[in-house]
Amino acid sequence: MNFNQLTNKYMKPTKNFSFISLLIITVVLVSSCSFNDGKQGALSNNAAERVYVAPGEHDDFYAFLSGGYSGNLTVYGLPSGRMLKEIPVFSQFPTTGYGYSEESKSLLNTSFGFIPWDDLHHPDISQTNGEIDGRWIFVNGNNTPRIARIGLKTFETEEIIEIPNSAGNHSSSFVTENTEYVVAGTRFSVPVPQRDMSINEYKGNFKGAVSFIKVDPEHGHMNLEFQILLPGFNYDLAHPGRGKSHGWMFFSTYNTEEANTLLEVNASQNDKDFIAAINWKKAEEYIAQGKFKDMPTEYAYNLLDESTHTATSVMKKTVRVLDSSELPGLVYLLPTPKSPHGVDVDPSGEYIIGSGKLSASLTAHSFTKMLEAIENEDFEDEAYGIPILNYDNVVAGTVESAGLGPLHTEFDGRGNAYTTFFISSEVVKWELGSWQVIDRKPTYYSVGHLMIPGGNSRKPFGKYVVAMNKITKDRYLPTGPEMEHSAQLYDISGEKMELLLDFPTHGEPHYAAGAPAELIAPNSKKFYDIDENNHPYAVKTEGETRVERDGNVVHVYMTSIRSHFAPDNIEGIKVGDVVYFHVTNLEQDFDVPHGIAMIGANTSELLIMPGQTKTFRWDPEKVGVWPFYCTDFCSALHQEMQGYVRVSPRNSNIQLSWSLDGE
Repeated sequence: MNFNQLTNKYMKPTKNFSFISLLIITVVLVSSCSFNDGKQGALSNNAAERVYVAPGEHDDFYAFLSGGYSGNLTVYGLPSGRMLKEIPVFSQFPTTGYGYSEESKSLLNTSFGFIPWDDLHHPDISQTNGEIDGRWIFVNGNNTPRIARIGLKTFETEEIIEIPNSAGNHSSSFVTENTEYVVAGTRFSVPVPQRDMSINEYKGNFKGAVSFIKVDPEHGHMNLEFQILLPGFNYDLAHPGRGKSHGWMFFSTYNTEEANTLLEVNASQNDKDFIAAINWKKAEEYIAQGKFKDMPTEYAYNLLDESTHTATSVMKKTVRVLDSSELPGLVYLLPTPKSPHGVDVDPSGEYIIGSGKLSASLTAHSFTKMLEAIENEDFEDEAYGIPILNYDNVVAGTVESAGLGPLHTEFDGRGNAYTTFFISSEVVKWELGSWQVIDRKPTYYSVGHLMIPGGNSRKPFGKYVVAMNKITKDRYLPTGPEMEHSAQLYDISGEKMELLLDFPTHGEPHYAAGAPAELIAPNSKKFYDIDENNHPYAVKTEGETRVERDGNVVHVYMTSIRSHFAPDNIEGIKVGDVVYFHVTNLEQDFDVPHGIAMIGANTSELLIMPGQTKTFRWDPEKVGVWPFYCTDFCSALHQEMQGYVRVSPRNSNIQLSWSLDGE
């Protein structure tokens, strides 16, 4: 409706015309003019319209959110907030049989034995020339220190390496700008090597260790290249240098007091703690010069073979260690107020942002000034032989009174930074260089991490920011005492941030990584080529299926296809046998998995992808005829996809036999 039509309809003189009528007309006119403007119209301001992804359409971005205490990684689409997948990593996952199948159990092996859980934090996507490349994503296990690599063709965990001399593997897992290394740091300092000693002897005796894990550029395979021993502080988070600061790694620290009890008080005494700047190029020089010590230790290295779909585990016995107190030029300490949590590096590599969680301001260190201070030996002091740089001469600027409880910062690639404030519960946008606050938006509630796709790289995709909140309260329908954590999506493409969407997350997200869908989706594997299946128990036709006995161990070579198992009748199994079902999915079509579950099996079901072989163990304890069936609805005759196993007494003379349709 145009202006003339509105005035003709609503502004004819009447006896009842009032101020309220005039106000209504004004609102209609403003709305109409805004709609016709084409820039700020109703559709452009409609949050629901901007996050809506029509049926059959796809999201623009992948978002990989850490699951925290779930032990797994969750995948969402943006802007819809739809959960696409949960990738099992450090925790057993009965949905697929991960950690239960004989092929995957070894991935969860450690020097402490089989550990079926961990606390997953901080995903980071592999990079080339400082830009995310969509090949792999790395995540850290916080409790039993480990780093895992997930392949983004299959969205499956392919490798897990344990980290020795570490405890609370929190300042992990962050990749250098060409994925030369994935870097991990200990949160809790411990005796290195571990030994029996009094906890009260902490100060000066406990050590921190940061680990540089070399990544093979072709296959992604990881190797613990070296560790650097550091003073006994707590190493909280980390980020790599990039661009001009490539070759450096930055770790936030707290508890520089080296307290060992009531840390909420005793680790908050110093006015400043440190960001540790580590020159890993110098470390490589020291390694080449042989200035390391081979330290005896023990840690598990677990790798999934791509052709057999089976993991193996080996125990490694030594690690190369560099001592920062003995090697000049390796580490420098940048004073940073106060108990810094996040340490983040802008896309240019010039600014290193420290977020002191007990400070109301943000500190931006200058990499250029840092190098000048090192060259001029502009040191305030030293700690255990490590130079402490002059604070005033390395600071580029501060963002004053930005909020309460700063934690983490991401960047949009347009000269702006976005920082979360836990206590004041907000995301604050500010400008690099001027250090001025531009905008702030509340979060619901108590935000922790945030993520801009590519925000930890030279090339952020500054369209959205996802805030990951620690408290949900009233944002969703109540579900008893426990609520899923809440994430919120903001549009940051304009001058002001706009809240578009709330969506629940699984576990407790600690950071996330995002990438354009077009970087990952075209490479996604549809199914496994059965001709390339080299599993030792694979059978590729129904004619190869069989059952074999070796003493009391029985191997069932089975296939599945819509809509039957072969064989589906088995006799001659006895109480006390150990039965392994090796099931090969013969399908060669996208999204046609088959499942299998056996009554009384002390394990989960298995979900087997097309062309893949998986194995579960069954220990029959009761005489009888026991069914098995397909757990994934695969066809109109899914309910008919079943079979039976006859179990006879231990002293029975029933011979092994198997059949499909009586043959």
